Amino acid sequence: MDPYIEDPEVWSDFHAGLADEIRAQLNAQIQPRYVARMTPRVTYEIVEIAERRGVIPDVAVWERPEPAGTGGVAVIAITPAPVTSAITLEVPLELFTVEIREIKNMRLVTAIEILSPVNKQPSHEAYEDYQRKRRALLRSMTHLIEIDFLRGGTRPPLQEAVPPAPYYVMLSRENKRPRVEVWPIQIQDKLPVLPVPLLQPDPDAKLNLNAVLANVYERGGYATIIDYKESPPPPKLSSPELKYVDSLLKPLREHV
Repeated sequence: MDPYIEDPEVWSDFHAGLADEIRAQLNAQIQPRYVARMTPRVTYEIVEIAERRGVIPDVAVWERPEPAGTGGVAVIAITPAPVTSAITLEVPLELFTVEIREIKNMRLVTAIEILSPVNKQPSHEAYEDYQRKRRALLRSMTHLIEIDFLRGGTRPPLQEAVPPAPYYVMLSRENKRPRVEVWPIQIQDKLPVLPVPLLQPDPDAKLNLNAVLANVYERGGYATIIDYKESPPPPKLSSPELKYVDSLLKPLREHV
């Protein structure tokens, strides 16, 4: 895994690319009985424009044209000068679920959820929206796969502890609940080949996450976009993780 893709400037594009590549890999296997589709949902991401700290003049000078026919420009002094503050903006954010449906009746068979930062922030409305959707899926006859490639935030709950890891993938088969399969993934691990359940008696499809990630990374041009001379985005890496990342990036940084 590459922790740099968690940068907010990169993640949204990566999320969409990941969903698209998962859909393509599955459609090559599951047709003609099934189809994988990208289903969008829109939430709003809060963007805070930080206060700009600078010198505030005692007098601000504005310029406006004189009325027609008078000629010249009038200079008007505005005092006291306004102060600058901060503003909070809400910008639309499109998130994608990959749904596998049986073509005959478009029945939802498997939902593949790719978690985003807003899904893991309890203070964000998208967190509650996702928790409601997750509960509905777990109460249904639909298989659920959750892909969590984000180190930060609050993860969906599990009843039993699993080995600690920065990344997780969870598979809940509808016929085996409440038991789930969990893949804890360390930063240096090769990503797993996931079984993707279909309807009985059809065998599981196979989702090669390592190939998916490699294709998305190449097609997205992230090697060009990401500045690997900078530190990885938060949360802070552990000492072993940072040592591993530095060992990979050392030749690149020395070459630059």
